[in-house]
Amino acid sequence: MTDDALPQWAEQLARSYLATLPRRLAHVVGVARHAAQAAAVVDDPNLLLAAAWLHDIGYAEDLCVNDFHPVDGALYLRQVGAGERLCGLVANHSAAQVEARRRAIEIEWADERTPLRDALWWADMTTTPTGGTTSVEERVAEVQARYGTGHVVADAVAEAAPYLVEAAARTEQRIAEAAAQVK
Repeated sequence: MTDDALPQWAEQLARSYLATLPRRLAHVVGVARHAAQAAAVVDDPNLLLAAAWLHDIGYAEDLCVNDFHPVDGALYLRQVGAGERLCGLVANHSAAQVEARRRAIEIEWADERTPLRDALWWADMTTTPTGGTTSVEERVAEVQARYGTGHVVADAVAEAAPYLVEAAARTEQRIAEAAAQVK
């Protein structure tokens, strides 16, 4: 598959697997839309868009192995021949390592800590569950309210919040700098 075909492949896969989860699909569509806004500030815009489309594919019932969608999605993507970098971005999206540690689940892919990774986290954490735009702080609060105090997801996102805010700030700075260069 060519690099240019990667986002279309990812979109088709996400739409297929998440068709029975309309709210999740709406979120993923919004994340892809946000990711497109950061495409100019990453080394591989096609990979960013593919990761945005696929970051939540592990929620699909057919793909659930560990009951932890980042790893389940990455494992499936590996099975279908996706590149290791894409698998790693999906496995580690939005500070997943914090929740993985709390669940005692190993993520075998390293968190790449690049502008592309930051842009994926930013796109995910500035998108509401229905695909709208929000701030990272509001998104963290929404996740905590949805899951409730003491739930592993709520506690993990609270712990991860500083990392999510920092990644978003770096991405917004890169986008602003790129826009200023165009002027």
